[in-house]
Amino acid sequence: MLYAFSPAERERMNKRKIFKEYIEPILIAILIALFIRTFIVQAFKIPSSSMEPTLQVGDHILVSKFIYGIKIPFTKVKLLDFKTPQRGDTIVFVFPKDPSKDFIKRVIAVAGEKVDLDGNKIYIDGKQIEDPWGHYDTKNDWRRSLGPAGPYEHVVVPKDHLFVLGDNRDNSQDSRFWGFVHVNEVKGKAFIIYFSWNQYAPNIFDKIRWGRFGKLIY
Repeated sequence: MLYAFSPAERERMNKRKIFKEYIEPILIAILIALFIRTFIVQAFKIPSSSMEPTLQVGDHILVSKFIYGIKIPFTKVKLLDFKTPQRGDTIVFVFPKDPSKDFIKRVIAVAGEKVDLDGNKIYIDGKQIEDPWGHYDTKNDWRRSLGPAGPYEHVVVPKDHLFVLGDNRDNSQDSRFWGFVHVNEVKGKAFIIYFSWNQYAPNIFDKIRWGRFGKLIY
């Protein structure tokens, strides 16, 4: 015997079918995307030249968020704390002077290390370190002769903090100006450039920097 559904029942069945086939997959995709963005990897765009030549204005990068541990949202609690930021890591963090902004810089010194800057030389605990990342504009000799800015010369990095610099040393607002970065404010480590756009290029074909696609960030 065939059962005839009432119009109201058919309408409810159609709504369930629409939800099952269209809305539910979209909601699941959104939840997966939010999970990945919150705990695994997040995309950022480079807005300034402070990390040149490593990162250029218009580079789009991916940042590993779990490498330094998974932070529970809206708290300072970390789970699965795999490692802490090390010298040479390029990190994204919450700007200490304005929590609404994210900054990207390179870790130069970690907690307990004494930092001394002398022109384009960096000393950690009294020993000069190799600095393959630093870029100094030879046209700005007068700026280099001024030495590091601010009161953060000859200091010991506090517990749970980092001393960071931009690779473009003559054009970077960093720990020399506004101090240290707390490790809890670190969002993750930059590891790859997935897209790059040069807005100043004269034509559309030159705007895309094809050679930077897939470039690892060291």
